[in-house]
Amino acid sequence: MTATVAIVAALFGLCVGSFLNVVIWRVPRKESVVRPGSRCPACSAPIVWRDNVPIVSWLLLHRRCRRCAAPIPGRYPLVELATAVLFAGLGARFADSFALPAFLVLAAALLAVSAIDLEHYVIPNRIVYPVGAALVPLLAIAAALDDDWGAFARALAGGALAFAVMFAIHVASPRGMGFGDVRLSFLLGLGLAYLGWGELAAGFFLGFLAGALVGLVLIATRRRTRKQHIPFGPFLAIGALAAILAGGPILDAYRDLGSP
Repeated sequence: MTATVAIVAALFGLCVGSFLNVVIWRVPRKESVVRPGSRCPACSAPIVWRDNVPIVSWLLLHRRCRRCAAPIPGRYPLVELATAVLFAGLGARFADSFALPAFLVLAAALLAVSAIDLEHYVIPNRIVYPVGAALVPLLAIAAALDDDWGAFARALAGGALAFAVMFAIHVASPRGMGFGDVRLSFLLGLGLAYLGWGELAAGFFLGFLAGALVGLVLIATRRRTRKQHIPFGPFLAIGALAAILAGGPILDAYRDLGSP
């Protein structure tokens, strides 16, 4: 059963990844993600279905548009593959839980937000707000079907706590913590705290740790200076997804380190 759910989730993830590429391209440019249909960014030619099959079409087209031969960035199949892998992991993790749809939505949003933040240094409200509006009822439905209202109450409290802590950091250091990260933290707090307080702490700790380590490496290699901004959203996403997928083993390892 777990393997079946993971495979179905992975196939669904390939399709969602294709849509995320549209989101990543259009949202920063304030374009509709619904209309018009998929088209080449270079020549605006509509992309027919046979040229829009995740990963496969990119390979068959030799990484170029059929109409104008403009190169198709490698980001497109990478996003599709990453979405499929993440969805497969979440399918295996939540195969027996009604919370799976909520975490699939959260993972897809984090992928899109990370790609946009890396390129444009912004976390769009056009993603954060709709996902938040979807995540709360999805978790409520999961709590009702799994008969675990305590998890839902904890999720709301965790979202509020994460937002408050990140807001305080933003007020103390506006240049170091953008308000987009503060808004994103509410979504992360919802998902992580639904699983437990330990997962909430682990997710943010891992996100801050990853950001600090990468920042130090970039400064040491002189690719960034201390005054240059480094997008923090992707690191928050990495920490949260790691805690969601492997929070139990991570917390168990931490407890083992502290035990005599």
